[in-house]
Parts: sequence; structure tokens; C-alpha cells
Amino acid sequence: MSTKPNRQPRNGRIETAALFGGAGLVVIAGLIIAFQFVQPAPPRMVRIAAGPEAGAYHGYAERYAAILARYGIELEVLATAGSLENLGLIADPDPDPDQRVDLALVQGGIANTEQRQALAGLGSLFYEPLWLFGRGDAPARPLNRIHGAGIGIGPEASGTAFLSRRLLGLSGIGPDQDRIETGDLEASASRLVDGTLDLVFAVVAPDSESLRGLLDQDSIRLRDLPRAAAYARVDRSLTALGLPAGTLDLARGIPDHDMQLVAATANLVARPDIHPALVDLLITAANEVHGGGDLLSAPGTFPSPEHSDFPLHPDAKRRYKNGPPLLQRYLPFWVATWIDRTKVMLLPLLALLLPLSKLLPPVYRWRIRRRILRWYVALRRIDLEIEIGLNGSAQIQSLRQRLDVIESEVAQVDVPLAYTDQLYNLRLHIRLLWKKLDRLERMIAQRG
Repeated sequence: MSTKPNRQPRNGRIETAALFGGAGLVVIAGLIIAFQFVQPAPPRMVRIAAGPEAGAYHGYAERYAAILARYGIELEVLATAGSLENLGLIADPDPDPDQRVDLALVQGGIANTEQRQALAGLGSLFYEPLWLFGRGDAPARPLNRIHGAGIGIGPEASGTAFLSRRLLGLSGIGPDQDRIETGDLEASASRLVDGTLDLVFAVVAPDSESLRGLLDQDSIRLRDLPRAAAYARVDRSLTALGLPAGTLDLARGIPDHDMQLVAATANLVARPDIHPALVDLLITAANEVHGGGDLLSAPGTFPSPEHSDFPLHPDAKRRYKNGPPLLQRYLPFWVATWIDRTKVMLLPLLALLLPLSKLLPPVYRWRIRRRILRWYVALRRIDLEIEIGLNGSAQIQSLRQRLDVIESEVAQVDVPLAYTDQLYNLRLHIRLLWKKLDRLERMIAQRG
């Protein structure tokens, strides 16, 4: 009968490395699988459809670009004819990759149902008042009483033209019975001065140079919009606003009386697949640009989830409800974004580490103790043969040989320092059997 148990690797380091290395490979495999579900990093460059270079949209977009540049993101500002062109560009389902527009500034109320459903809103940014200008010597009349008048409604693809046609249509004024002309504001203002046009509509910011230029001309007068509240009630995309006397120029008293206006709201619109981190960053930029208010809105009014003409992006809803993400409040943007992206890996990582942390220590202890305990099987056999009794020196010599082999093998056993007491106990038990054999041999010799 063999005295040695089945051979195991003599170097315990190999066994330990195999045990923990295998567990490490399981964790790495789990992380690789989980990484397939990690959202990609935000793009370093996005493009926004703004408006004419001299317009408010373009100016605001440039300010957004400067803010995003602080976070390492380039915002390319694309000059366009206005809201209608912006909407067409961002709603294009299959754009040229080199001309793809990711964001757009769009006037509220111009999108149809299909376009609204295909895009995601990031909130409304500011009021866009519709200004009505006439010649200084002409009497003011409600819109439903200007039949036959020459009316300038702004560039063809602009939000001004769209909003002007909508108000004129509600007032019963159409192109079949009136002279409605499109063109840029400067050209329309010139035609108003020379008497070719009777009224000019303009959608411009209250602090814009275009508006100031019109107000500086003595022959042009800012007109009130009677029934502004009624227009806003009929068309819910509009808001009725009051403009107190002197708001635009206190020194000159412009306007010289309290006025009624209607205003649309400018919307920041994105494709639905916009990166969530960009949503937070864009709302942060919009808050920096518009959060202080203007002549028509109090501080904190914008950006806002109200007045949005498009379904809000889920991340925009969360931002307006809860504020900036916790990580972005205390960490640099890219660090917070990386942590937010990779948190999806925490669940599978914990699912692997928790059972492994409970399983590996007992398995490791068992593997270490097994290197020692397996020799006790052979020692027990020798001890039983001694207890049964031996009748000759040949049998004792056989047991000595077997015990010598065991002792030689045990001397090569490698265990961590924490388990050396058990290893030395094994060696003491081997020495105990040597002594029992010696006593047995003396007894046999005395009987002989």
C-alpha cells in the first residue's frame, strides 16, 4: 500500500495564484460584459442652428459656445435664415453627417405635431415679443381693420414671418386681399419710411440694435397691439405681456404709454439621442445667459420647462426638478461624467464581488489546510498498524520507510505563515509515530 496521498502542487504560491487569479478573471469578464452597456462619452463637438448673424439667436448661441468651451466642448454655431430653417435642419431624419444639426433655437408655435414628436425640448429660454411698427403720422388701427395695407412680415423662413401670418390670419387678413411682403428688417423699415409699406412686424430682443435703430427714427412709431390678451387666449403658444411706459427708453419716454404685446418663447431643441451630460451642460449655459432676466421677464423666469413647444427630454425634466446632478456640483465636468457613465458597472461588479468575498476566504483556508490534513490519512494508517501490533522487524522496517517518505514530503509542504502552527503540529505527530516505532522495536527485541 502506498504511504503517500495523491500528489498536489508543492508550491502553494501556484495554487493561491490560480485560486485568486481565476476569481479575478471572473470579475474582469463581468466588467467586460457590463462595459457593453456603458454609455459613450459626450461628443467633443456639437452643432447648433441659430439664425442670422446679426440676430439675437446667433448672439445667444455664441454665448453658449463660449460657456461650453470652458468644459472642453466645441459648439459650432450655424447661421441660418431663422426659426423655420432651424426647425427643418434639426427635424431632418437623415441629414448629411457633415451638416448634421444637434441643437436648434426654435420659436414656439411653428412646429407641427410630427416635428414635435420627433424632437426633444430642453426648455424655453426667453420671450420673443412681436413688435408692430407704423409710420409716425398714421392712425393706429386693430389688425382686423387694416385691409388693403402694405405689411412687411420679415424674411420668408423666419419666425417673424410665421408669427405675423398667424396673427394676421386670426384677424382675417390674408395675402389674397392685402399686400404682404417678406424681406429683412432693414429693407422693410426703409419701405415703411418711404410709404411703400404701412406696417412692419419684427420679432427682435428688447435690447437688440435692430430695435434701437427703429426707435431712433422719428418717422417710425412703435404701435400698440390691441386685444393682445385675446390673441394669447386663442393661440396658447403666445403670451400676453404688458410693456410699461418708458421701459425701452426712460430718457425719451419710449413708449409714451403702457402697451400690450404678444410674445412667443424661444425654445432650445435637441435630437432625442442627445447625450444626457450635454443636457445638463446646456441648461447650465442657458441659466447663465438668461437666468438674470431682461426687460420682459423677471430674474429666474428662464430657462424654464414652461412654454416649451416640444416634449421635454427626460434628463431636462430631472434637471429642472432636482437641479444639477450631485456629482457635477462637486467634481469637474468630465470626471463627474465618467463616474456617471460607469456607474452601470457597479451592479454587476457588486454582484460578483459580494459572493466571491464570502466564498474565497473559506475556500482558500480549506485549500491551505488540505495541504496539511491530507497527510494525516497516511499517518492514521501507520498508527493503526502499530496499534494492531507487529510481529517482526521486517514489518517495523517497512513502516519506518513509509514514515520516512512522509516526513520527507511534509518537509516540502509550503503554507502561509498564519498556518505554520498546523504544519509544525503535523511534524510533531510524525515524530510521535517515530517514537512509537522505536518503543515497539525495543519491545520486540526484548521478547526475542
